[in-house]
Amino acid sequence: MSIQLEQYQSGRYEKGYEYRYFLPSDINDEWVWQAPQVNLLLEKAAVRLGELNSFARLVPNIDLFIQLHVTKEAVVSSRIEGTQTNMQEAVLSEAEILPEHRNDWREVQNYIRALNSAIDELKTLPLSSRLLKQTHAILLQGVRGEHKLPGEFRSSQNWIGGHSLADATFIPPHHQHVNDLMSDLEHFLHNSDIHVPTLVRIAIAHYQFETIHPFLDGNGRIGRLLIPLFLVSEGVLDKPLLYLSSYFEKNKGLYYDNLMVVRDKSDMLQWLKYFLVGIEQTAALAVNTLSSIIALKANLEKDLQLKFGRRAASAQRLLTALFMHPATSVEDVQRICGTSYKAANDLVALMCQHGILREITGQSRNRMFIFAEYLTIFND
Repeated sequence: MSIQLEQYQSGRYEKGYEYRYFLPSDINDEWVWQAPQVNLLLEKAAVRLGELNSFARLVPNIDLFIQLHVTKEAVVSSRIEGTQTNMQEAVLSEAEILPEHRNDWREVQNYIRALNSAIDELKTLPLSSRLLKQTHAILLQGVRGEHKLPGEFRSSQNWIGGHSLADATFIPPHHQHVNDLMSDLEHFLHNSDIHVPTLVRIAIAHYQFETIHPFLDGNGRIGRLLIPLFLVSEGVLDKPLLYLSSYFEKNKGLYYDNLMVVRDKSDMLQWLKYFLVGIEQTAALAVNTLSSIIALKANLEKDLQLKFGRRAASAQRLLTALFMHPATSVEDVQRICGTSYKAANDLVALMCQHGILREITGQSRNRMFIFAEYLTIFND
C-alpha cells in the first residue's frame, strides 16, 4: 500500500464536547505522485542544499558563524509568535535590555538555548518525541507559557486563532490522539522501508506536526525547528545553516493558508510546492550570507597589521571573538585579549575609529559596542 499524493485524504472532523476537532490521517507510508512539477522542484531544492553544504565545508572555522545563524532563527521564529526583539537586542545581555523588552528577549534567548541543545543532543539521540519534549522544556522555561506543561504533550484541548474553541480558526485533534499521532510521525521520519525523499519527508512531517499541535504552547517554534534538526540528523546538512522561518514570515498568510488547504481540501501537492520553493530560495540566500561573511572577514583581516600595528595580534583575537558574539564591552575585550584595562580600552577606541565597532549605549561607563557590519548581514 502507498499514499497517492493526488488522492491523499488529510483526515476528518470528529465531534468533541460542543466543538469539532480535526483528526489527521496517519502519514507513515510510501508516498508516490504523478505531478512532474514536484520532481522538478525537488531537484532544484536538493541542488541548492547541496551547494550550501559544499560551500560550508570550504569555509574555514565555519562554527564561528553558526551562532549568529541560530540567533537570527530565534529572532525571526519568535517574531512570528509576536515577540519584538531585534538582532541587536538578541546579542546583548539582559542588563542592556529595556525592562519592558525583557520578556520578549528571554523568549528569544530560550529559543537559542533550545536549538543549541537540540543540535548537541542529535549527536547521541535520534530526532524523536523525547528530544522534542526536552527542547520544548528549555523553550518555555521561565517565560510566557511556562505554566503550559513545558516538556510534555498536552492533556487538554487547544485551538488556533480566535479567543476560544467557539471562534477558533482551527481545532487540532483531541489530546487522546496526540501520542499515537506523534508516534506515527516519528516512525515516518525514520522509516527505512519506504522511499520518500528527505525533503518531501520533512515537508509532510512539518505539516503533520503543526496539525497535531502536540503542545499547549510553542508548537510553531518547535515545528519550524524540526526542519533543520531533521536535515542535520539525515546528513543532508553538516551544520545547522538553513532555517525557513524568514521564508514563512515573509509569506506568513500563504504559509497558514497552505497548511489549511491541506486540512480542508487534502491538497498536499500545493503545500509541497510551497515548501520546496522555500528550501530552494532559503538555501540560495544562506550561500549569499556565508559569502558576505567570508568577504567581510577577509577585507578586515588584510589591513589589520597596517591599521593596528603592534596591536594587530590582539585585534585579530578580538575580531575572531566578534564573529562568534558581535557585542562586547571593554571588560570583555580585556578578558578576550588578556590585556590591561587601558590596553583593551585603547583597542576598542581603535576598532571604533576604523568602523569595526560602534558604541550603542552613549554612556561614559558600562559602554557596550557592536560589530555593526556583521549584524547587518543578518538583518532582513
